[in-house]
Amino acid sequence: MIFQNAELILPDRILRGSLRLEANKITAVAAELPPHPGEETIDLGGQFLAPGFIDLHIHGALGRDTMEATSEAFAAICNFHASGGTTSLALTTITAVQADIFRVLDAVHSYQSQPVGGAAVLGVHIEGPYFSPLKPGAHELALIRPPQREEWSQWLAHPTRITQITLAPELPGALELIDALTDVGVRPSAGHSDAWDEDCAAAYAHGLRQVTHTYNCMSTARRRGPYRVAGLLEFAMSKRDILCELIADGHHVSPTLMRALFEAKGPSGIALITDACGGAGLPEGTPFQLLNIDCHLRDGVGMTDKDGVLAGSASTMIQCVKNMVQLVGVSLPEAVGMATHNPARALGLEKSKGALIPGADADLVCFDKDFQVTRTLVAGQEVFLGRSEPLPS
Repeated sequence: MIFQNAELILPDRILRGSLRLEANKITAVAAELPPHPGEETIDLGGQFLAPGFIDLHIHGALGRDTMEATSEAFAAICNFHASGGTTSLALTTITAVQADIFRVLDAVHSYQSQPVGGAAVLGVHIEGPYFSPLKPGAHELALIRPPQREEWSQWLAHPTRITQITLAPELPGALELIDALTDVGVRPSAGHSDAWDEDCAAAYAHGLRQVTHTYNCMSTARRRGPYRVAGLLEFAMSKRDILCELIADGHHVSPTLMRALFEAKGPSGIALITDACGGAGLPEGTPFQLLNIDCHLRDGVGMTDKDGVLAGSASTMIQCVKNMVQLVGVSLPEAVGMATHNPARALGLEKSKGALIPGADADLVCFDKDFQVTRTLVAGQEVFLGRSEPLPS
């Protein structure tokens, strides 16, 4: 297959040209590529063609949630988010008992071996239970606990099933867990944290290089006695090699704060995430659940019924990319890089995903000037064709 007459989004520019796929790989990218005899040719008519988006942090969609731990729930989530240009994602847990988290790990492992449609599942992002009780967000406070070696060592017996674990670095036992994660190649990320500057510095010295949904549920500058001391937010913004997740749905974080983060981190220091909840794709006011927590969709975001706490976004990744361009003012290649190359680099996948380069996986998204996705491909196979519903799996 060859795509012609496309605006190819490269890391540093946009190139009007063509891209060739053979089997499930990109084999050529150039201003002109003469078709081979018998080769299927698709004229994109000047639409944008980008690497498929990679979402490091996603809980659900269409009323379905990762914690259901079923193939049916996973398929609904992956098909819906493919319609927003996401080609690979990390299904994300919430704070729960050990048995519920294990059910997700096992179910995802089984799901990855099935020939299903939609976005591919990279693994599980374990978000919780190792949080500060002062920064629970929508997570159930009674289940929040400090790191327990007898618990997390069982998770790390299957490291290839886990993409990252979010934890509060100030908790007792957190540094030991960060060491264990880096040893087995699982990404530690700081979040739901009330850490002081020195807590962050200690975690950084042990290998922490990522923070979860920046600005949300994290400590910021405050006084210790008469002195002003940084929190997790300022520490992350001060270190160029810390990758900051950002929910760029236009609700969780204001445009001014998103712009401040971009000015501090630059285009390589941000990974766009949706943090999408089961309310994604549902009408305003629709109820859904986050495990056992009753929630509803209000003003474009998930909210808990009881406390009115944010319970995730209702966005797709193309909406986050659009917001970075239109609300923050970054270039389109920069915004796309935050949804592709940066998360791929975080997971060590930059040679196979996140860029339009020969040899990379044929994970692609095509969208028009209005940021409407018209086609999504995973491993060279069309999983969304620009209609209101993704292709059936």
